[in-house]
Amino acid sequence: MGMFRKKSKLRNEYDEKLFDLIKNQKALWENSKVMEEIIVEEHPKLKAERKLAQAKYFYLFKEAKVRQIKGS
Repeated sequence: MGMFRKKSKLRNEYDEKLFDLIKNQKALWENSKVMEEIIVEEHPKLKAERKLAQAKYFYLFKEAKVRQIKGS
């Protein structure tokens, strides 16, 4: 029985870490969108950073969906 509790505890710990990563990545993505809107000149580096942040966020979101993590 002790082995299953440890597995559940470990899964919960990693689920929390994943949820925190998702929140942080969403904030980074939103910040990069705001920066891109504020700056008048289009800069390819800013656009690339925004797209990368968006891709990371959606990847983490998809992983949370696979792991069936519910946000709190």
